Amino acid sequence: MSFILSAGTVLEGFSPDQCPAGVKNALRILRRDLSSRFPTERREENTVALEYAAFDRPEAFSVQVTRDKMTVRAGDELGCVYGLLYISARFLRVPPFWFWLGQEIWPMEPVSVPEGVYTGETPAVRYRGWFINDEVLLKKWAVRGDHALPWHMAFEALLRCGGNTVIPGTDKDARQWRDLAASYGLILSQHHAEPLGAEFFLREYPDLEPNYDDHPELFQKLWEDAVRAQADRRVIWCLGFRGQGDAPFWANDTTGKYDTDEKRGAMISKMLRLQRRVVEKYVEDPVFCTNLYGEVMELYARGFVDIDPDVIKIRADNGYGKMAARRRGDHDTRLSSLPDAPEAHGGVYYHVSFYDLQAANHMTMSPNSVDFVSAQLDAAAAKGLTEYWMVNCSNIRPHVYMLDAVRKKWFGQALSDDAHSRAFADTYFGGSEAVAACYRAYGAAQLPFGPEPDQRAGEQFYCEIPRTLVHQFFVDRHAPAPGLRWLTRAESLAGQAAYFSGLCRTQAPKLQALWEQCLESGAADITLHARLQALGAQAGALVGDGFAALERQDALGAFLAFGDAAELFRKAVQAMSDWETGVFKGFTFNDCFADYKHTAFMLDKLMGYVRELGDSPAHDKWYRLAYMDRRDRPIRVLLVEDNHPTDRELYWQFKSRKERENG
Repeated sequence: MSFILSAGTVLEGFSPDQCPAGVKNALRILRRDLSSRFPTERREENTVALEYAAFDRPEAFSVQVTRDKMTVRAGDELGCVYGLLYISARFLRVPPFWFWLGQEIWPMEPVSVPEGVYTGETPAVRYRGWFINDEVLLKKWAVRGDHALPWHMAFEALLRCGGNTVIPGTDKDARQWRDLAASYGLILSQHHAEPLGAEFFLREYPDLEPNYDDHPELFQKLWEDAVRAQADRRVIWCLGFRGQGDAPFWANDTTGKYDTDEKRGAMISKMLRLQRRVVEKYVEDPVFCTNLYGEVMELYARGFVDIDPDVIKIRADNGYGKMAARRRGDHDTRLSSLPDAPEAHGGVYYHVSFYDLQAANHMTMSPNSVDFVSAQLDAAAAKGLTEYWMVNCSNIRPHVYMLDAVRKKWFGQALSDDAHSRAFADTYFGGSEAVAACYRAYGAAQLPFGPEPDQRAGEQFYCEIPRTLVHQFFVDRHAPAPGLRWLTRAESLAGQAAYFSGLCRTQAPKLQALWEQCLESGAADITLHARLQALGAQAGALVGDGFAALERQDALGAFLAFGDAAELFRKAVQAMSDWETGVFKGFTFNDCFADYKHTAFMLDKLMGYVRELGDSPAHDKWYRLAYMDRRDRPIRVLLVEDNHPTDRELYWQFKSRKERENG
């Protein structure tokens, strides 16, 4: 005997005063999915119901199916949520990222569900979540005029993945969206730079120096305000003491007291305990965590930071997927962030997206392989770090492939590039082997900027380094850019540009081949990522050509090379615009991190300067070369015959003339 899911299926929830907000939202989602799958056809009437039942672990559920009734049994709010979403996933075949891949929930025939008891997977990680960080695309994108809908869909997708915890944005966004996140039943947590979710001192007190020793009562007030605002929510309270942003606290401290690592570690240890006492004043049995991230990881490893044993100690990857201390500038210790021996109350903060003004990925997917990511997370689990896993998911859509992999690790699944690529293609692309092959090929085609397996370039490499080179040229062209010492120790700006250009030129053909392979597969997202990477590498090679021409005092050659590079960056902007369809119209508008359009703008500025180096004071020399016949150039009866062209007009005239001459 079977239960028939159809348009006749009715959902029975709890009465409004009994039904938690998360369950209400899950019921709403399931109703939407049922009406989408079965829009018109009505079959026999039957019921999906909810019942409370005792289970041996939190968030557990079962779905008992008889001919007339499908009953979700759970002992808590999230158990009910997961049970309802299990029906959507298992029987209605709605996958976690349907919305984020621009897909629809299409109509289907009624579904026959055999009688029996169904249960979900048991998680291997207690607190599993996303940090919606660097969310600049979500800040400006609206779906049919609704700026909140993307956040609703983010929280829905997280729950569909089996997540239970979220940091719902950065800074102001986190405070704006935390009530909505809680209404989905999600546990809240906080950014490592925003302990307890408190307001930044400098925003609240802009006329004061942010020194705790000078203003302890004001820091305490910020902490108390934050705790009171969230005390009625489920929260994992993040303890920490960093600066006014994602930086060490001593970067803002003006007292000069914290000039040794020992003093800095002692101050951080003190702050952790003070913040803990604030939370305990308002919250019964709170859960605490702290991030061993960046400078804190190094201080803790050397014994300078003391943390209470029941606090979850979150160890991070370096932003590039390796469980190691983050590089800061050109300071890269490669110090493992994993403990020497297994420890209790351990967690992981892991990036599938990162932003560092160097070589990370934000608009494109992680350059790492699934094999590499799986091995890193397995190593963390082997050290007992399974209390809390927070994944930096950025703007979600560019990173769904790796987010889909990591969600499987939340449940202890073994992963490989081959198996995951095929499963992902099966779920979202009709089992296309061509699509699966593209996802497998992606990581191997990425540019290596160093010898380590995690040192693979995201799109920021191609956008940020040209901007750094151009800036340094304007500031002091006779010195190398200090901000590029992490990449090369070349002792001149031209040497830095040549090194960068060489890396790009070597990798560009591989990235072009990847793009062509992806284009043939028809998978829009990975095709866009490959296109952005390929165009970036091609443009990077031309940027180096431009600086090399300047070294030869070939101003016109530099002008044209920089112009060619700028056009490639504009092609990348156009590629993003062309990719946008349906509700994702406008999604890439606020690309202000990689910012391909700003890189083109910077190159345009340099073109203008270079024109002054090579053109005449009357701006007729290059005009004559570009616009006039060779026989007419020496005749100077009329200096020019048209309005002076802009830099871009002049560039295009040179290009079109060259094309005509080449036939």
